[in-house]
Amino acid sequence: MEKFVITQRVNSEYQFNLKAGNGEIILTSEGYVQKASCIKGIESVKVNSQDEARYDRRVAVNGKDYFVLKARNAEIIGKSQYYSSKSSMETGISSVKKIAPAAGIVDETL
Repeated sequence: MEKFVITQRVNSEYQFNLKAGNGEIILTSEGYVQKASCIKGIESVKVNSQDEARYDRRVAVNGKDYFVLKARNAEIIGKSQYYSSKSSMETGISSVKKIAPAAGIVDETL
């Protein structure tokens, strides 16, 4: 099942991961001080994931392709894993577009 999973980092910040049906993480958030802000970040992903202009395709210093998803204010709301090819990265973007709007939320901090 596709889902957003809320967890807490070692520094007590909250984060979410968008997981595909196979359990693979396809998008990771920044850290949030408050859980309510983390949930707002999930809602932002659900909306902004449908806008192609919100995806910023990048290449890491190690040469791997990845993407970030930005909100309307240009803040990064999620970052992908590193991919071995541009086509794999595009598949990752397609997956986010497809599953984010209807993905459920699992809170593992409870």
